[in-house]
Amino acid sequence: QVQLVESGGGLVQPGGSLRLSCAASGFTLDYYAIGWFRQAPGKEREGVACISSSDGSTHYTDSVKGRFTISRDNAENTVYLQMISLKPEDTAVYYCAALEGYGSRRYSLSEREFDYWGQGTQVTVSS
Repeated sequence: QVQLVESGGGLVQPGGSLRLSCAASGFTLDYYAIGWFRQAPGKEREGVACISSSDGSTHYTDSVKGRFTISRDNAENTVYLQMISLKPEDTAVYYCAALEGYGSRRYSLSEREFDYWGQGTQVTVSS
């Protein structure tokens, strides 16, 4: 019974900040990689950040490096995406997804590798 629930999206002005949450249930968070993906109208779904299973190493696509930070709170079974210096091009539906780790460090920014998905949360960056 795996479930992922995103929250925290909304409307912010350029340069603003948001923190997205991905609440996980039905599995132990440390045993899975958790990725954040986004999809804007007319664009393909893009992997933006991932925190690996096991050691919790973090990985980012180039367009968000230095602005987005992925983290996890194992006690709360929640993964966060802290976003600062937001730009209009960050506007998208943001999804979290889980990839089983097979007892070792695994990570990916490829949506095809992920097993479970949340429902998405809308982020809109506009003046």
